[in-house]
Amino acid sequence: MRKYISIALGIVLLVGAFLVVKAMIASNQRPERKAIKIVKTVFIDIVENKDIPITINANGNLVAKNKIEIFSEVQGVLKTTSKDFKAGTSYRKGETILRINNEEHYANLQAQKSNLYNAITSIMPDIRLDYPSEYEKWQAYLSSFDFNKTTPTLPEMNSEKEKFFISGRNIYTSYYNVKNMEVRLNKYIIRAPYNGILTDALVNPGSLVRQGQKLGEFINPSVYEMEVAINANYIDLLQKGNTVKLQNLDNTKTWNGKVIRVNGKVDQASQTVKAFIQVAGKDLKEGMYLEANLVAKKEKDAYEMPRKLLVNNESVFVFKDSVLDLVKVNPVYFKDKTVVIKGLENGTKVLAKNVPGAYTGMAVKVFDQNTKQK
Repeated sequence: MRKYISIALGIVLLVGAFLVVKAMIASNQRPERKAIKIVKTVFIDIVENKDIPITINANGNLVAKNKIEIFSEVQGVLKTTSKDFKAGTSYRKGETILRINNEEHYANLQAQKSNLYNAITSIMPDIRLDYPSEYEKWQAYLSSFDFNKTTPTLPEMNSEKEKFFISGRNIYTSYYNVKNMEVRLNKYIIRAPYNGILTDALVNPGSLVRQGQKLGEFINPSVYEMEVAINANYIDLLQKGNTVKLQNLDNTKTWNGKVIRVNGKVDQASQTVKAFIQVAGKDLKEGMYLEANLVAKKEKDAYEMPRKLLVNNESVFVFKDSVLDLVKVNPVYFKDKTVVIKGLENGTKVLAKNVPGAYTGMAVKVFDQNTKQK
C-alpha cells in the first residue's frame, strides 16, 4: 500500500514541478512590440523661375593701360632736374623727367650749323651772277639763320638748274646733317608724354647713361587693364562691351570694368582665350590681383540651386504628396557652389538641404517654419 502511495506522490510532484516551470516560462515572455515608422523632416524651397545672369569667374593682375619703359637713345651723364628721379614721383604732361648732359653734342651741332652757313655764304656770289632772281630769297634765308634756334627750312627751288647747283655744293647734305643732329639733341631731354607717375627708377643723377640703357618705367595711374583667361567653351558668351564686376581678394572693395578686347586665338596648352578688361577708379594700383565676374548672358526661365542637391548631374528631389520624387532637370551652367537648371515648373517644392538616404517614395514631412504645409 505504501508503495502505491509513494508512486502517486512522485507523480503529483512531477506534474506540479512541470506546471510551475511552465508558469515561470510563460511569465518571462515579453509582449511583441509594434514597429514605429520614423518620418524624416525636410527643408524645401519653392521654385520661382526667372532670368539668371550667367557669370564667368576669372582673375588677373592690373597693368596700366598707358605704360612706357624709358630707354636712353643717347649717351651722357644724367643731370639733376627740379624733381628727383625716384619711383613714386609724379609728372604732368610735357614736364621734364630726365635730362642728360648734351654739351658735347650741342658743340658738334653748332659746328655743323656753321658749316652749313659758310657753305651757303660761299655760293652767294655765284647765285647773284647766275640766278639773280633767286638771290633775295637766299639772302633772306641767311638773315633769318639763328645759331640758337632751329635751323630754318631751305628755300624752295624754282628750277632744275638751281636745284642741281645747290645740290652740287653739298648744301642739302649739310642741311640734313644739321637737322639730324637737332633731332638727336631733343633726345637728351625726356619729357612726360602724359600725366603720370614713375614706377621704377634705375639710375641716379651723376651716373653715366649709355645708349640703349633702360632708365625706368612711367605709367598713367588713372586707367588700367586686366588680362584674364576664359575657358574656350564659354567664349561665345563673352562679347566686347560686357560689364564686369571686379573685387579684391578680401571682397571689401569693388569696381566696375568693361571688356574692351577679346583675343581671337585659343591657347593650345590651356584651351583658354584671353580677354582684356578696362577699369578705372580709386585705390587701384598696378600689379593688384583682382577677381572678375563677367556677365556673359542671361538664362531665361531658370532656377539656381546648390550643386550638392543635384543627383547624378541630371535630377533633383521634389516634395509631392508627402513623399519625395526624383525629377530630371536640364543643368545649363555650373558655378563653384551652385548650378543653374531648367525644367522645373514654378511652385515646385524642391529640397533645400540634402536628406541622408533619400529615395523615390520616401515619406517625409516639411519643417513648419519654412512652409505652412505639414
